[in-house]
Amino acid sequence: MSNLGLERALAREGISLARANVGDRYVLEEMLRSGNVLGGEQSGHIIFLEDSPAGDGLLTAIKIASLVSLHGRLESLIEGFKEYPQVILNVKVRSKPPLDSLPEVSRALAEARYTLGENGRIVLRYSGTEPLARVMVEAEDAGQVEHFVNRIADAIRNAVLG
Repeated sequence: MSNLGLERALAREGISLARANVGDRYVLEEMLRSGNVLGGEQSGHIIFLEDSPAGDGLLTAIKIASLVSLHGRLESLIEGFKEYPQVILNVKVRSKPPLDSLPEVSRALAEARYTLGENGRIVLRYSGTEPLARVMVEAEDAGQVEHFVNRIADAIRNAVLG
């Protein structure tokens, strides 16, 4: 769920970003598979694999304090980072059929992906623990984010609750 702005900022520095399913366990699995030593989630679970396989808040605080000590200001570390507008909507569902098997959802998703192109991202999945579909849309334009997150959520409501 890392912001697309982070991916773009890392790319400018020649650093690749690997994406994993939601959950620190999946992040760790991807790190081990790809050989990456730094991973995390927006929730704040940051894994420094050379130090520990767990997302440790105190370790993260020490690492950030060390970077600030070396570079003087935290702002210099995030210079050029542009956070993209991102909205996550939870949609209550009665059942969890494969989302790509629902024609209205597929149409809404295709329209959003076509319109946003490389300037946006969509994550659509069911919660593993609740009767919810999670719709995340991020893009450069906040209006498009709102439009498409609601369009996809409405398609899910119509297909799964209708």
